[in-house]
Amino acid sequence: MSDQNAQADQAQNPNAPVFNMQRVYLKDLSLEMPNAPNIFLEQEGPKVEVAINVGGQALAETVFESTITVTVTTRIGDKVLYLVEATQGGVFEIANVPAEQLDPLMGIVCPTMLYPYLRANVADAITRTSLPPLHLAEVNFQALFEQRMAEAAQAAPASNGGDSGLILPPGMTRQ
Repeated sequence: MSDQNAQADQAQNPNAPVFNMQRVYLKDLSLEMPNAPNIFLEQEGPKVEVAINVGGQALAETVFESTITVTVTTRIGDKVLYLVEATQGGVFEIANVPAEQLDPLMGIVCPTMLYPYLRANVADAITRTSLPPLHLAEVNFQALFEQRMAEAAQAAPASNGGDSGLILPPGMTRQ
C-alpha cells in the first residue's frame, strides 16, 4: 500500500525526492580454510581481523548500485583458520535528490540498509565450516563516511572538493 501511496505522491509532484530499495543481492562470497583440517588441532584462541569497504556506482540516471565488501581473516598464531570475503549489493532508485545529498545517501543510508544482509550471509558461511558463527559488530556508516570524506579532502587538492569516489550519473555534479 505504501508503494501505491509513493506512486500517487510522485504523480502529484513529479519533482518530489524518490528513494527506494529495488533489490538486495549477494554479489560475491568466498570462504577459504587453507589449513584445514590440521588447524582444528590448535589449542590457541583465534584472532579476528575485519576490513569493510563501501562502494557505489550509477547504473542509470536514477538507478544506483551500492555495495559493502567485508574481509574477515581469522588466524591462530600465524596460520589462517578461515578467510571470508563477501560483497552485499543493492539496487536503489534515487531521483530528484540534490547532488550534495547523493553521496551521503550512497555512503551512509544505503550501506546501513544492506549491512544486516551481509552480516547474516557471513555468519551463515562461517557456520557451514562447522565452526561457531562470527557475528559482525554494528558499523556506524556515518562515522565511516565522514572519515572517508576527511581522508579524501586531505589527499586531494583543494579544488577537487573532497570527492568521495562514488560515481554520479551523467549530468550530476557535486556542488
